[in-house]
Amino acid sequence: MPRIRVRYSAAVEDAIHDMTLLLHGPYRISHRSLALLLLQGDDGASELVVATEGKRAEAILGLAEELRGRLGGTLESDLQRARLHAAREVVREALIERPGNRETLAAHIGQWCTRPLTGIPILLLVIGVGLYWFVGVIGGSVLVELLEVRLFENVINARVSGWVDSLQVPWLSRLLVGEYGVWTLGVTYAFGLILPLVGTFFLAFSLLEDSGYLPRLAMLVDRIFKYLGLNGRAVIPIVLGFGCDTMATIVTRILETRRERILATFLLSLAIPCSAQLGVMTGLLSGKPLAFAIWMTIMTLTFLLVGYLAAKILPGEKPPFVLELPPMRWPAIGNVLAKTLARMHWYFLEVVPLFLLASVILWVADMTGALRLALRGIEPIVLFLGLPAKASEAFLFGFFRRDYGAAGLYRLQEHHGLSGNQQLVAVVTLTLFLPCVAQLLVMQRERGTKASLAMLAFIVPFALGVGGLLNWILSSLGVSL
Repeated sequence: MPRIRVRYSAAVEDAIHDMTLLLHGPYRISHRSLALLLLQGDDGASELVVATEGKRAEAILGLAEELRGRLGGTLESDLQRARLHAAREVVREALIERPGNRETLAAHIGQWCTRPLTGIPILLLVIGVGLYWFVGVIGGSVLVELLEVRLFENVINARVSGWVDSLQVPWLSRLLVGEYGVWTLGVTYAFGLILPLVGTFFLAFSLLEDSGYLPRLAMLVDRIFKYLGLNGRAVIPIVLGFGCDTMATIVTRILETRRERILATFLLSLAIPCSAQLGVMTGLLSGKPLAFAIWMTIMTLTFLLVGYLAAKILPGEKPPFVLELPPMRWPAIGNVLAKTLARMHWYFLEVVPLFLLASVILWVADMTGALRLALRGIEPIVLFLGLPAKASEAFLFGFFRRDYGAAGLYRLQEHHGLSGNQQLVAVVTLTLFLPCVAQLLVMQRERGTKASLAMLAFIVPFALGVGGLLNWILSSLGVSL
């Protein structure tokens, strides 16, 4: 097979030539490859040039910066297109296609997923079946009823409470099996409520991931994302945000510009619920499809409208996007189970200890009276939203962990009951409300204190304003969900 060389656009080839003329030191890679790395701003390549070229390094790095600015946002897309073209040439030379071969059904489905006319209905089907039915109904209703109610509340918790109370140590009883007990709140929430919801979400996500659907979703939303100052590549952290917003905030590092990373972090903090929060919210609204549809509509419009306005306010160029699509296929059961189990392992190691720690913090706050003061301070907000005062706990819990707040809302519905309107208002407001402590810390580290505070200054009043407006509209129109 003849050697196939990657040929870039004339502008990129000229830049590579100019760079190689200045490189004289001995390197383990070719001067051409090193020039490409320098043009892409690779830190390791820059350090290598500084260590090897001596006094010439400043001029070399200065030229790389100048050429990178001259090529602008087209550099990465030019490189990617040329490499994909070379890869196709390798495939063409290495494979023999038998006459009469036809595209498979999976290939046709993959094409339909990227076209707006067919891709949008497929996306709605994925949301309806994968999210609402599988996570909301199966996970949020069937499995939660089985684990939390029948197993924990009716069997396990009664025995644990009886054993702890028999010790006749009041403070220990309140710590372990009280209203905010480590067992009755932390363990029961983690294993009886959040676990089935997170498990069904991770399973559904792994099925989509292994099928090859997610890259096609990136292609489908690329044109929309460009209006938000992003491109289809941003679908990776955005989709990961439905698993964990904290992790997704770190993954925004893959985006090319600081502007993209700020915009993606902002949208993750505002309009993307994490897996446990999403599962609990879906389970809470599983018996009310109209309320679920309204919630999804509000979240989608918020994501698009606020993202569009933020992109207009924050200056910068629209980034290019090139993506090679993997083949569409039936998910391999082994792969799906391995990915689901790996994510469940992460859940046990990362989330469960935080649930237990939050229970201890709440117990201390309850014993010292600090919890009552905090809840009293939040009460005017929840009353403004048309919610019962008891809902203050869900908003306070949500600051520790988003999923903890969502679970508190679910428990409030089980024990005290919320009307359909109150459920919808609470779900919308809590979804838009403050990110959890872990995400705040990561935001501050990744985007800086100034940018993080600016995001919070918008998110809090916006969430309360949307919740209050929704409550007023439902009341004014006499709607009862």
